Amino acid sequence: MKISRGRCRLKELLEERRIKQIDLARRTGYSRHLISNWANNQDKMSADVMVNIAYALDCKMEDLYELIFE
Repeated sequence: MKISRGRCRLKELLEERRIKQIDLARRTGYSRHLISNWANNQDKMSADVMVNIAYALDCKMEDLYELIFE
């Protein structure tokens, strides 16, 4: 079985936690533009970025994307 990343769930996770993209940018040091690109599925996060974002949001890396099982 193959598992791949689907849609980014960052926007949903931020809404659930009532955190704005600019606040996540301040917490992580990533630009608001990059965070917007990830949240709007324009770019995929690297593994290092996923670790930092997950830590900042107190979630698991797997929570950041929908997983597709093939």
